Amino acid sequence: MATQLKPRMECSDAEWEARQDLAACYRIFDLLGWSESIYNHISVKVPGEDNAFLINPFGLLYDEVTASNLVKIDIDGNVLSGNYPVNKAGFTQHAYFHRHLDWAHAICHTHTTEAMAVSSHKGGLLPISFYACNFQGQIGYHDFEGVTVREEEGERLLANLGQKRVLMLRNHGPVVLGRTLPEMFVQAWALQRACEIQVATLAQGEPVTVPQDVIDVHQRDLGQVSLPGGPGAADFAAWKRKIDRIDPSWRE
Repeated sequence: MATQLKPRMECSDAEWEARQDLAACYRIFDLLGWSESIYNHISVKVPGEDNAFLINPFGLLYDEVTASNLVKIDIDGNVLSGNYPVNKAGFTQHAYFHRHLDWAHAICHTHTTEAMAVSSHKGGLLPISFYACNFQGQIGYHDFEGVTVREEEGERLLANLGQKRVLMLRNHGPVVLGRTLPEMFVQAWALQRACEIQVATLAQGEPVTVPQDVIDVHQRDLGQVSLPGGPGAADFAAWKRKIDRIDPSWRE
């Protein structure tokens, strides 16, 4: 028998679609083992509302997030809708990027063991795997200043990101930004794979590194293996089908 979902909350069709995609993303992150108890964050801008974004309810596990219990806040931290508090560390960091980067529709910050290990390595992400080559020259680095709850740190976060779409917080973990949620997701997935491979490779001893001229060719040709729909669209759709088979309650 098909699962009966609750009626959708009152909001625009565009916002409801964004809510469902973001709730799906939380469930996918959890399935992949990227959640961190009730902490860390994924956010998306509300379509058609430049100063509002959606973020997870502080206190819920990722597998408890649904489309309707996501919290809608403005970039000044005011709750526009939702019945849960918001983690200040998530609001401060994400709001600064959403405020100042008009292209940053989706943002995630994770604390996976492998990504935190790479962020704590002096050399950062090294060119020692297929996936790592995707990111060479494409990552900004920001020195650890403590938990990100002070707005004035935002200026330095933005400066260290520059024109890139990944910011590795030293001794902390990555922030991945995307023009769309699927783009952000596939970048986070590839970065996580690169970090997993680096940790495993360095455990064996001295790695073989890829020379810069090969990295340049690799990055030039990546677009030739993309599917229609934009970066990450097919990947994200596939994972949504998987979590639907497991538990479709994220749609509520």
